[in-house]
Formats: sequence, C-alpha cells, structure tokens
Amino acid sequence: MGDNYIFAVARIRVLEKSLLTDSDIAQMSGMSDADAVTAYLSDKGWGDENTGRDPQKMLAAEQVKTDKLIRSLGVGDDILSILSISQVYHNLKTAIKDVCVEGDSPYAYYEHPVYNAKYFTDILQEKNYRALPAEMQKPAEEAMNVMLEHHDGQKSDVIIDRACLDYMEARAKKSKYPILRDYLERTVAVTDVKIAVRGARTGKTYEYIRDALAPCRTLDRDILAKAASENEESLLNYLSGHGMAEAADALKTSITAFEKWCDDSIIESIRPEKTHPFTIGPVVAFYLGRMNEISTVRVLLTAKKNGFPEEAVKERARRMYG
Repeated sequence: MGDNYIFAVARIRVLEKSLLTDSDIAQMSGMSDADAVTAYLSDKGWGDENTGRDPQKMLAAEQVKTDKLIRSLGVGDDILSILSISQVYHNLKTAIKDVCVEGDSPYAYYEHPVYNAKYFTDILQEKNYRALPAEMQKPAEEAMNVMLEHHDGQKSDVIIDRACLDYMEARAKKSKYPILRDYLERTVAVTDVKIAVRGARTGKTYEYIRDALAPCRTLDRDILAKAASENEESLLNYLSGHGMAEAADALKTSITAFEKWCDDSIIESIRPEKTHPFTIGPVVAFYLGRMNEISTVRVLLTAKKNGFPEEAVKERARRMYG
C-alpha cells in the first residue's frame, strides 16, 4: 500500500456505515432464538448464496469477505500477519485438543488461507514440529506433550497463550505503524490481566502466574503476579492503582462483566483512528472492528442456542466499533 492511504480510507468510510451498531446488538439480544438473529443478519447482507441462514457458515463467510476486502485495499502481508496473530494461535490450540483427544471441531477454527485446521492437524498428527513457523515449534511440542502425557488442557492452553503474547510483543516492537504497536501492546496487557484474574480465582502460585504472563510495557509482570497470587483483593488494588480501575470495577460486578470490559477496552482504544484519514489507522481499526463484530455475533448466537435469558445475553454483548 505504500504511504498512500487516501483511497483505502475513503472506501472504509463508506463501509463503516454498514457496521453493526450497539443498537443492532441490543435488538438481536432481545430476539427469541438464533434463527431470528440469523434472519436479521441475512437482511443486513451477512452471508452469501452458499450459506443460507446457517450460523457457522454465515460467520465464516463474513470472515472471508473481510479478509478479501482488506487485501483488495492493498494492505500488505506484513500487516495482515499481525492482525491474524491471535486467530492463528487460537487455531493451534484447537488443533492440539482435536489431535490429542481425537476430537473434531471444524467450527471452532478461524478461517485462514494458510494456518487453518488442516494445516495444523496434519503437522501435529505427524509431530512434524519443524514444519511450523519457528516461533511456534517449541511451544507447540511442549503443549502437545502436556496434553498427551498429563491430559492437562489448561496447562497446554497456558503454554500456547504465552507464546502468542510473546510473539505479539516482539512484533509490536518491530512494527512501524503506531496503531499496530498500540493494539498489540493493549492486547498483551489486557490478556495478562485476564491471566492474573484466572490465577487469583484458582489459587495459583506466584511462579505459575508469572510464567504465564508476558512482559509488556503497561504492567509490571512481577508485581501483577505477586498481587494475583496473594488474593483477589490484592489484585483489585493493583489494577485500581495502575490505570485499570474500570477493570477492577467490572470484576467486582462479575467475571462476565470483566471479560466484556477486556474486549471493549481494545475497541475503545482504536476508536480515535477514525480521525486519522492520512494513515493506515482507519483501515486497521475497521478490520479489528469487524473481527469484534463477528466474535460478538458468535457469542450471541451461542447464548441464544443454549437458551440464555435476554439479560444474560446482553451482559455478554460487546461494544461495537460502528
């Protein structure tokens, strides 16, 4: 794309009008079932001629549409690879579980032109770890061994999550784009807080929590791990005193409210990019907004399918970028 973003941003400005709004999410949250939600989305142009109103196919189609759009605007692979880091590592985690427990979770994977379900399961079944990207080889082998030898899915997830965060932090330091640096740093910090909360609530040791946390510029890993290992009150005090009072307040309400805060804070952090028309910021923010949109619809559909009451569905709904 070079440094000429004018056309791309102009195109994004038009497309922003089609994004779901908080009002759309509230309306869908009050619908009777998942079928009503998919019908609403279909009327808004979600899916294509091959998906009908199948929820999983509709979500996959929206992911593919968004990826194609971003590529058509000239966004390079260097940027796209950063934007898909969390999805790629999620696919690796899912594949490890599928291979180790002989499962089949086709709809649990994100669509990706390379790092998809088949890519990971084929490699992991053969234990051909050297075929993976260099940064994935060691954690993938370690996580597989933990699953095969100890059947510890939680520990396996911790290994892959930590590898994902470390890779994000490494890419953040090298990126020349401020929005990507800020997005990756914010994502690492928020995820570290999630890990600390889980550690505090499950009584994990300082060493366990610290090993799970990734270094980041926003938070002191040692102090965060120490607070979480003591008790939840110590963790809340740490968060309140280090610029994350809203996270502490949300956690006091419920774990669901806290998880919502984590996702909403990332969306709020990218919202100012709408005012930067001569940078790549609006394009990247649009893509992240769309991923948040698709993820929220996935959560909403799952809640509807499982018969959650309207209030519980609304509690899980994320804030929209649109």
